[in-house]
Amino acid sequence: MNAKVWLVGAGPGDPELLTLKAVRALREADVVLIDDLVNDAVLEHCPAARVISVGKRGGCRSTPQAFIHRLMLRYARHGKCVVRLKGGDPCIFGRGGEEAQWLREHGVEVELVNGITAGLAGATHCDIPLTLRGVARGVTLVTAHTQDESQVNWQALAQSGTTLVVYMGVAKLSEIREQLLAGGMAADMPVAMIENASLPHQRECRSHLSAMEHDAGAFELKSPAILVIGRVAAHAQQNLREQSLCG
Repeated sequence: MNAKVWLVGAGPGDPELLTLKAVRALREADVVLIDDLVNDAVLEHCPAARVISVGKRGGCRSTPQAFIHRLMLRYARHGKCVVRLKGGDPCIFGRGGEEAQWLREHGVEVELVNGITAGLAGATHCDIPLTLRGVARGVTLVTAHTQDESQVNWQALAQSGTTLVVYMGVAKLSEIREQLLAGGMAADMPVAMIENASLPHQRECRSHLSAMEHDAGAFELKSPAILVIGRVAAHAQQNLREQSLCG
């Protein structure tokens, strides 16, 4: 049998954001390798599959990537329908690209299924459009966490004129603030800090660049969380003011 693995995005948490293609893959699955941030409700679509947790969480004991590779390869070569189920989208800070490359190098067919990424869903749930005509003509997705020694060029991002959506940035708020200010970003730039995007217990803290670290501490912001930095982050607040005036 031809070996195949599906790399499937489960979305940010709300099980209703799962795509129809993801549901089809799960229904056909014999084995599902699941990340920590995937909502357990998603597993209702694969009741007969063997589910194996291969989670990775910052500051916690994580499953080695090499072990995940070997598991996918072993089950695929035994003719099993394998789904690697990831939170968000597999190709946005989800290692989908490197896993697909490794599997193909070992003779395994791969199909990627997109999922809604947390930055988009979290912003939408806060009534924040990541692009907005006349306000933001683009959006940049960036992670504050890197495994190598490379550094994010925050000063260049400050000059980009795009909405910044920062993943895994809770532990680096001080660095992000200082570097963006050094790059010329306005101290009053609106910031939305969104915890547990799309879930019923999603929380949002509205702030601005110079005060975001202080406000996050008072709010007790915790991971998983994303930061939306840009003028669009004030959009929902403006809408509320307009509604109040109209009322």
